[in-house]
Amino acid sequence: MSEFIDVCSTLDVPDGSLRKRAIDGREILLAKAGERYYAADNRCPHMGGDLSQGTLEGTIVTCPSHHSQFDLRDGHVLRWTDWSGIKLSAAKLLRRPGPLKTYEVKTEEERILVRFSD
Repeated sequence: MSEFIDVCSTLDVPDGSLRKRAIDGREILLAKAGERYYAADNRCPHMGGDLSQGTLEGTIVTCPSHHSQFDLRDGHVLRWTDWSGIKLSAAKLLRRPGPLKTYEVKTEEERILVRFSD
């Protein structure tokens, strides 16, 4: 089992915010919703959009590129895109709906720690 890695200060991720960090060669998304912190891959599994540039409503992150939505609690897909018709069909052919990879998070003494699993 992998160990937790110190990623940043809790002060760097205020409530309702999305932050991008590069850790050990991977780009991760950090978010705070209420009293909890979340970590996930920063790139949307749909078309690679930068999720840190998206929006956060509660635990739901929306991709700025194709409006895919994921729940940061477990990464499940809420909406693959807001496209419709032939555009939606083409998007599903290019990239099938799939979850966002999430990671375990804990805090210790105002530090955010993330456990990466592959």
